[in-house]
Amino acid sequence: MQLKFIRKWSNSGTGNCPALYRADNGNYVVQGWQVDNETRAQLRDLGENETAVEVPADVIAGIVARAS
Repeated sequence: MQLKFIRKWSNSGTGNCPALYRADNGNYVVQGWQVDNETRAQLRDLGENETAVEVPADVIAGIVARAS
């Protein structure tokens, strides 16, 4: 799978960069902070091949603003 970078967290320096990428298969890949077990337990129907990450709201807001 090949990824195209879309946006990263505005407070990011050189590392620790929650971000969003577009994959060549049409899907998206989210890079974010691992959620803790308490948060993970609240997820619905989490498959064994799935995980969850947290991303800052400004990553999503920046993508929405760019699409407008």
